[in-house]
Amino acid sequence: MISAGHPVKEYIDSAVRHVLLRQGVLGIKVKIMLDWDPKGKQGPVTPLPDLVTIHPPKEEEEFRETVTVVPPTNIVVPMAV
Repeated sequence: MISAGHPVKEYIDSAVRHVLLRQGVLGIKVKIMLDWDPKGKQGPVTPLPDLVTIHPPKEEEEFRETVTVVPPTNIVVPMAV
């Protein structure tokens, strides 16, 4: 059950009642968490912030490696005598 932040104001319905008895006062506190209702008829319209939506993976593009042919070059390497 959530207990902090703004969703508490939307999702938690609470009530407190006090009963006077001979030996003292008895207090009863009840909290009910409402269910998310996208249409807003029986619960809050906004989803909980920890709602995780998994999207299907995108199609991957086919990777083609381009091969470039470089002609060999003659490099003169100086040698010490």
